[in-house]
Amino acid sequence: MRADDLILFSQVFELGSFSKAAEQNNLTNSVVSKRVARLEEQAGVQLLYRTTRKLTLTEAGRALLQGAKNVKQATQEAADSVSGFGEKVTGHIKMSVPTISGDLLLADAVAEFCNTHPGLTVDMSLDNRFVDLVDGGYDLVIRTGYLEDSSLIARHMLDSQWVVCASPAYITKFGRPAKPHDLLNHNCLQYAYQTTGASEWEFKDLKRNQIIRVSGNFSTDNATALRKAAMGGHGIAYVPRCLVYHDLNNGELIDLFPEQVGKRLGIYAVYPFTRQPPKKVKMLIEHIKNRYLEIAHYF
Repeated sequence: MRADDLILFSQVFELGSFSKAAEQNNLTNSVVSKRVARLEEQAGVQLLYRTTRKLTLTEAGRALLQGAKNVKQATQEAADSVSGFGEKVTGHIKMSVPTISGDLLLADAVAEFCNTHPGLTVDMSLDNRFVDLVDGGYDLVIRTGYLEDSSLIARHMLDSQWVVCASPAYITKFGRPAKPHDLLNHNCLQYAYQTTGASEWEFKDLKRNQIIRVSGNFSTDNATALRKAAMGGHGIAYVPRCLVYHDLNNGELIDLFPEQVGKRLGIYAVYPFTRQPPKKVKMLIEHIKNRYLEIAHYF
């Protein structure tokens, strides 16, 4: 089945007539009729009941309509993602990003974007709080976690997997926990930024994920400080994998439960609700997403 035929089929039903779909697409009624007939031939079933007053979907037509709408939406999103890329980008963008992604990727990516578009300036703050976009005057926010405010639009970038890790020195001195419940007998360094609670560590289970409530003598809201404490052999840390990716690869930290950690959070580009975000914001989001995907293995 051709994508353009599926889109035309969805338009025929949404507009309620072949003639309106023909007019919208600068086609003749006979061309529209032939293309819908081609779909029916390919599907091997009738998709529409036609009367002089209205069009009604058959059972097969209802099943195909949802797929046709998905094709239409995907086509529109693909067109929207590149609209305006050939035009000059100017103005100012105020944005907020989380500290880990800011240090790892976004500072370089955003500065690169500014150099590509000399007429553009960006004010980027690093903040783990979910700032108020409207009151703070933000055009764009990059955040990890869950979005509850329906007045905002979120575009998914990728997912961030968390890990439980410790240094070889800590393991030599205190032993390696064999299962998540063994963490109750270890010094667990706590990341105060966690939305679910710094002492509540999530692990996969057969039926549903389980929460282990750990304890320890050190807590911080700074990811870099937490990483240094873990590398210094002072305890076990529960952190996003991207923060310690290189440390795990070179053996300075050990991934204790590589298949069992249940925490996996989406990273989103968030902006205030509008029918279409400004071209400069849309282009910056696309640039950031591409840079994230280049190092997706970190996450």
